[in-house]
Amino acid sequence: MSVEILDGSTVRSFVEDEGAFNSSVDGRFAALDADHDGLLTYAELAGELMSLRVLEKHFGVDDAEVRADELAALYRGLFARFDRDGSGEVDRDEFRAEMREVLLAVANGLGFLPVQMVVEEGSFLKVAVDRELGQLARAA
Repeated sequence: MSVEILDGSTVRSFVEDEGAFNSSVDGRFAALDADHDGLLTYAELAGELMSLRVLEKHFGVDDAEVRADELAALYRGLFARFDRDGSGEVDRDEFRAEMREVLLAVANGLGFLPVQMVVEEGSFLKVAVDRELGQLARAA
């Protein structure tokens, strides 16, 4: 992990750079595709979805009031967002499309004022920051 400064334009610019965005998203897709069939099943994507910690509320401690069946339904619903055609599997195009939407929502949420944020190495946000820093270094 590292502490980085970014804003919505950092993320939006990364998403709009089709080459950089597709390369990064395709790399994550390939890493998740355990059987290398070009499709992600729920089992293959579940760990990634669960790492989002969508119910985290108090400094890394999950809300203990959520029942296991509710949590399973939540993650199934997230998977359904990726599985746009309802086939039960997510292809590369579906994965790209949903990641584009997710990252643009993050960009909108960040807004235009820079924020300091802890980001994980290899995360899409870290890739976006590194891309921006590389562009600034080349321009200098």
